[in-house]
Amino acid sequence: MTERHITRAGQGGDRDVFEYAVLRLVPRVERGECINAGVLVYCRARAYVGVRIHLDEARLLALDPDVDVAGVRAALRAVERVCAGGPEAGQAARDDAGRRFRWLVAPRSAVVQPGSVHTGLTADPAAEVERLLDLLVR
Repeated sequence: MTERHITRAGQGGDRDVFEYAVLRLVPRVERGECINAGVLVYCRARAYVGVRIHLDEARLLALDPDVDVAGVRAALRAVERVCAGGPEAGQAARDDAGRRFRWLVAPRSAVVQPGSVHTGLTADPAAEVERLLDLLVR
C-alpha cells in the first residue's frame, strides 16, 4: 500500500502542506493527446518552488513526428529558470516562490501545459519532487 497524504488535525507532525502539478506536453493542442514530462512542487511554509523534468523524446515523437523537440526543450528550460528565480528567471525573478508557482500552473494553450494542482504533506519538498517524478512521469 502506498503512503497517503491524508491526516487528521494535529497529525501533520513536522510535515508541511505542499502543492504540485504535473507538466504535460501537448504537441498538437487540437488533438489533446499528452505525455507527462515533469513535476512542479510548491511549499509555502518553506518558500520552496521546484521542478524536475524528464523528457521522453520517443513518446513525444510518437504523438507528433513533426514536433519541434528543440523548442519543447527550450520551454522546459524556461520553466526551470522561473522555478530557480534569480536573474535567469527574467521578470519573474522579482516574484516570491508562491507567485512564480501560480504563474507556472496558470492554464494555457501551448505545447507545455500544467495539469491540475493537488496537495499533500511533506517533510522535504525537494525529495517530494523526485518521488512525484518517479511516480507520475517516468
